[in-house]
Amino acid sequence: MINAVSLFANVGIAETFLEECGINVVVANEKEHQRAELYQHLYPNCRMIEGDITDDQVFDEVVRQSIDKKCRLLIATPPCQGMSVAGKRDYTDARNSLIVRAVEAIEKIDPDYIIIENVVQQLKTKINYMGKTIIIKDFLQEKLQDKYYINKNKVLNVEDYGVPQNRKRSIILMSKHGQWEFPDKEFPKKTVRETIGHLPSVEAIVKEKDKSSFFENNHEKIKECKNVHKWHIPREHPWRHIEAMMHTPTGKSAFDNEIYYPKKIDGTRVKGYNTTYKRMEWDKPAPTITVSNGAISSQCNVHPGRKKEDGTYSDARALTIYELMLLTTLPDDWNIPDDISDNLIRKVIGEGIPPLVMKKIVKNMP
Repeated sequence: MINAVSLFANVGIAETFLEECGINVVVANEKEHQRAELYQHLYPNCRMIEGDITDDQVFDEVVRQSIDKKCRLLIATPPCQGMSVAGKRDYTDARNSLIVRAVEAIEKIDPDYIIIENVVQQLKTKINYMGKTIIIKDFLQEKLQDKYYINKNKVLNVEDYGVPQNRKRSIILMSKHGQWEFPDKEFPKKTVRETIGHLPSVEAIVKEKDKSSFFENNHEKIKECKNVHKWHIPREHPWRHIEAMMHTPTGKSAFDNEIYYPKKIDGTRVKGYNTTYKRMEWDKPAPTITVSNGAISSQCNVHPGRKKEDGTYSDARALTIYELMLLTTLPDDWNIPDDISDNLIRKVIGEGIPPLVMKKIVKNMP
């Protein structure tokens, strides 16, 4: 087994299958208490060091534990909000400079292998370092190229590795033991239909009480879905969103509807892009699952649906957590506590890299 340390560990989605690859994550660091607590629940034998890594005491403890436990692999996923497309992309954002702290840890721990994973924008993001502005990719090259082989291709799409999701990530691989590159791409790509098409339909829970009788068998259907999996539970949505999506075909946006288009509470038309209020397609990988995966009004989050006899479409809702788990290649028995908040699970799934990709990258380690 190779011992590893995980920085900015979140809840450890990336680490899900690493033990199968001979990797034992023995040290982890996460700033947010709720996430650190969930990480510790999922990985009880790992030494979780909770706190801000920019705090010298926290940093020193991470380094000391990693050296003591002889960690040969370091995984780092610095927060991406300052560089993602959904953010402001401000190079002065302090979160972008957390990569500097990660490099300081690398220099002290001196691991044999390094994985630095983030959004694609990481490669072009600028940071302030020692009084000068430098691109993160060049900063890493400058600081670490003398000790490590660094992979040439630094961007992959997870759909090329058996994941039913179109999601591009920047992954920088470093090794002291030879060139470490991505594995060969796999074909054909896995689709939404192959992944969640076998699950029973379930309609959304209507937010407004006076409309809740619309789906007469909804509660019975929820019971059936819970028998499939405890997290196959539909979201609650406003009736105006549900009605629009009921009249929206698979792969289409409700903005294309002549009558049942997205409306505000007062009934006026919502302005927006047709990438929102949009259903997924059955026979393609899912679009990128974002942290806003529970909202119909966000990016292409709605279940593909099935055409019904009355011409409307079923499953007028965002995906259930179980469907998100499957599309992210998380296992059926992902051991999250029953009382964890729906919003937290959705957020960490939206932030995390699908673990099947990490498994295949690690198996390709020189």
